[in-house]
Amino acid sequence: MKHAHQIHRERRAAVLRTMREQSGGGLALVPTAPEVTRNRDSHYPYRHDSYFHYLTGFTEPEAVVALVASDDGDRHLLFCRQKDEEREVWDGFRHGPEAAREMFGFDEAYPIGELDGRLPDLASDCPALFTPLGLLEPWDRKVSNVLNEVRARARTGVAAPEQVVDIRAALDRMRLVKDEHEVALMRRAAAISCGAHRRAMERTRPGWHEYQVEAELVHEFLRHGAQSVAYPSIVASGPNACVLHYRDNDRQMADGELLLIDAGCEYRGYASDITRTFPVNGKFAAAQKDVYELVLAAQLACLEAVRPGVPFHDYHRVAERVLAQGMIDLKLIQGPLDAALESGSYKRFYMHRAGHWLGMDVHDAGLYQVKGESATLVPGMVLTVEPGLYIRAADDLPPAFHDIGVRIEDDVLVTALGHENLTASAPKSVAEVEAQCAR
Repeated sequence: MKHAHQIHRERRAAVLRTMREQSGGGLALVPTAPEVTRNRDSHYPYRHDSYFHYLTGFTEPEAVVALVASDDGDRHLLFCRQKDEEREVWDGFRHGPEAAREMFGFDEAYPIGELDGRLPDLASDCPALFTPLGLLEPWDRKVSNVLNEVRARARTGVAAPEQVVDIRAALDRMRLVKDEHEVALMRRAAAISCGAHRRAMERTRPGWHEYQVEAELVHEFLRHGAQSVAYPSIVASGPNACVLHYRDNDRQMADGELLLIDAGCEYRGYASDITRTFPVNGKFAAAQKDVYELVLAAQLACLEAVRPGVPFHDYHRVAERVLAQGMIDLKLIQGPLDAALESGSYKRFYMHRAGHWLGMDVHDAGLYQVKGESATLVPGMVLTVEPGLYIRAADDLPPAFHDIGVRIEDDVLVTALGHENLTASAPKSVAEVEAQCAR
């Protein structure tokens, strides 16, 4: 496998080719994310910008990548923090421009303090400026200031960029298809998260609080080298499982309830995203089992619909048909199937899409539709497959179905021959789940 800095340089080279094809060259500028204050002088744990990291592999704050495509050739530049022994005592290691240039495969590297002074020269006589627009207000102001500075030099014969292009469109297309390096990282993230879900099934007991289960998840993530959660974990028992984005994780769990866990770690900048649902006491009740097996049947049918050459939206339609027919069979809604699909009556219990792109972001970059048509699946895409049913207590429903929330979610790589389920080692069948809970 290629060295990481070679991979990032090749990605930057692909962006430079796109700039030449689209505008005859220009300047691309991509900043990383700012540090964010949590309270007073304490910051949230730092997390780099995904677009910036995709092009650089560099994880320090206060950094900008600049790419120049001109008649004189291509230039890869990095602006980053200076070495500072005093600050490193307090905050940790900094590469500094010279070491960063060599380690991350740049032609040139400069202190971040020189950015404002160098940008007008870099932007002069460029046909176009490629940068994220509307991402960060301070960055938008900086871009405007650079353009105005170059325009002010017009009498010296210097031309400002005629186009300002949002670079994220090109980067989204690139990020949508993962390379071997990315797939390897996503496999590792998935493996760690599968272990966390297995651990949760083994440890959960009636009388525990949801946060105790969350602690088991985080324990497994961190002890295997994951840097953080990919998103706030959902640990939702009983009626909370019917809240799609439940976050409190503070309820005490009772015997006879289901527990829905939607949780995944982030490993070296790449997300995993798994949902499993299991009985707190280790054994499904009859109605719980009926609902669970319906969701599982829908999920397996969706997986079969994931293969290259088919529209992204196909497996979503599969989920709707299987779940709606199951709702009719369980007498949760009225049939026939086509009428239920047309009226949308099934949306009372299934109200979300069956999945999304997955990668550096848990809801990853990439279009789902192009000019009104569904995007087509190609090898290298990674997506989630996550149908569910959420049956809130209501007077018109049998009590046995009250407060049953079930979702089953896997991370799936589209391959040349079909697909690979990256999260298959997380128990999923009724027998597998009950066996894991009994360990």
